[in-house]
Amino acid sequence: MADRDREMGVELGELSDELDEHDYPASSDDLVEEYGDYEIEYPNGSERFEEVIGPLNETYESADDVRQSIFNMVDSEAVGRQRYTDRGAGAAENPEEDPDQESF
Repeated sequence: MADRDREMGVELGELSDELDEHDYPASSDDLVEEYGDYEIEYPNGSERFEEVIGPLNETYESADDVRQSIFNMVDSEAVGRQRYTDRGAGAAENPEEDPDQESF
C-alpha cells in the first residue's frame, strides 16, 4: 500500500488508485457520481466518499487536490486524539494563562 493511500489516519484504499486514473479537471459532482460508494476508512469508523465530498461544490485539478479535500472534510472520528498536545503533561490550553510559559 502506498503512503498516499493512508495518510493522517485516513485510508483511501482502491479509491486512491481510481482518483489517480481519473481525468481532471473534475467537479465534486462528477467524482461523487463515479466513486460515491467507495468507503473512506479511519481508525474509529468509515464514511462513504459521497458523504465527505458530496456537500462541496468544487472543481479539482488533480487527484492530490481531491485527497486534500478528503483530509479536510473527514469526520472528526478520523482524528486520533482530539486536543492532543505534544508539549507534555500540564500544558496550558491558553499559554497566556500560564505565568511560567516562555516564548522563544
